[in-house]
Amino acid sequence: MSSRLEKWLIAKKLNYSCEPSSTLSKILETPTMPPLGPMSGDDFNIVDVITPEKTVFETNSKLHSVHSRIRSYFPSKGVLERNSLAQKSSSMFVGHEGCEDIEGAVKKLSLASTSSLSDHDYVDPVTALLAVCGQSVPSTLLEVFSKYCEPENIVKVGEGTYGEAFKAGNTVCKIVPIDGDLLVNGEVQKRSEELLEEVILSRTLNNLRSHDADFDNSCTTFIETLDLRVCQGPYDPSLVKAWEYWDEKHGSENDHPKEFPEKQCYVVFVLQHGGKDLESFVLLNFDEAQSLLVQVTAGLAVAEAAYEFEHRDLHWGNILLRRNESATVQFILEGKKMIFRTSGLLISIIDFTLSRINTGQDILFLDLTSDPYLFKGPKGDRQAETYRKMKEVTEDFWEGSFPKTNVLWLLYLVDILLLKKSFDRSSKNERDMRSFKKRLSKYNSAKEAIVSDPFFSNLLVV
Repeated sequence: MSSRLEKWLIAKKLNYSCEPSSTLSKILETPTMPPLGPMSGDDFNIVDVITPEKTVFETNSKLHSVHSRIRSYFPSKGVLERNSLAQKSSSMFVGHEGCEDIEGAVKKLSLASTSSLSDHDYVDPVTALLAVCGQSVPSTLLEVFSKYCEPENIVKVGEGTYGEAFKAGNTVCKIVPIDGDLLVNGEVQKRSEELLEEVILSRTLNNLRSHDADFDNSCTTFIETLDLRVCQGPYDPSLVKAWEYWDEKHGSENDHPKEFPEKQCYVVFVLQHGGKDLESFVLLNFDEAQSLLVQVTAGLAVAEAAYEFEHRDLHWGNILLRRNESATVQFILEGKKMIFRTSGLLISIIDFTLSRINTGQDILFLDLTSDPYLFKGPKGDRQAETYRKMKEVTEDFWEGSFPKTNVLWLLYLVDILLLKKSFDRSSKNERDMRSFKKRLSKYNSAKEAIVSDPFFSNLLVV
């Protein structure tokens, strides 16, 4: 069993409600893992693996104590009793109704595993994934999409090596094939246990969306996951039609979904539509650029205060922007309310693959020493240099808390705005941004920047 499942099992007792995660092709770039055994083909059924008799997965010794906690959720080894648990868990875990080269290196990061567990300790990752989705059995893809729009209105909006993204109503549904032995877009399919850590991390961040008076820290900066479903079966004809239309218009780099076996399994993420990523979004003026910087900085500051959060991969593909009529946006940082002018722009942060977070019971992180190539990008490339600076700051102790890494990505973001983005700005605006960057380099956290720096003062309403 991978460290991803281990960490999720530890965090499982935190009883988070189902909440928000990512968007389009950049959202779920989770590391791939080698197959745990053939789990696809015409004879495979996802329900068949929901038994305690399956082969024991490998894990480290830390997981023994984890399973002593988690067994309280799985009191019986009977499939029916486990299914009953999965149904009950919907109220426990789900808040809504069910609720270039460097990038290649990121996608291939994986965590090592050691030692093994007895059958008594074993908790099947598929069972855990179904439970966290509030399901006893998988849904079909059509059942999920039909909740948000008529099948004929489904539109493909993006793709990635992970799978496909479709617009359904006001949501984006991301389909990730899992647990199969068929290569998808040239890559090994993700395993059930791989998805669990990102699920719990995303939901932890989603707790920040509450504006309840009891919350000392809140913001809406991190993308919202509205629902999460385990599915099985072929692509519905409406999805195939949408896929083929995209292919004709854009030329898909992905395999045709008809290639999946009849009993292929998927995880579907139903997400808030966060807009376009910064790389493709057209900023109009300096006011919008300043709004982008304040929202990213404040969001990171809130997450730092609440969960010692570090994103660790905040490049311009992981920041989404959309125009909105809201004139202001609110943040609560350690009990203090801050309201900033938005210039009609709202941002969302996505993709928590490399992120580090302290849930209160465990620290979730990815050990980036597992892929040294990540730090060998071209000299002078802002993104590559930021990875190397993170390595210097952390000294390869990736489990530790180093909020300075958030500052490094803010510095990267200022550079991107100055060097890569064109928008209406005066020479004074440029000087202000460069002065901000100079001061920013001396801060040790996003929190320090948001509470101390004069660059944001003209945007602060309260």
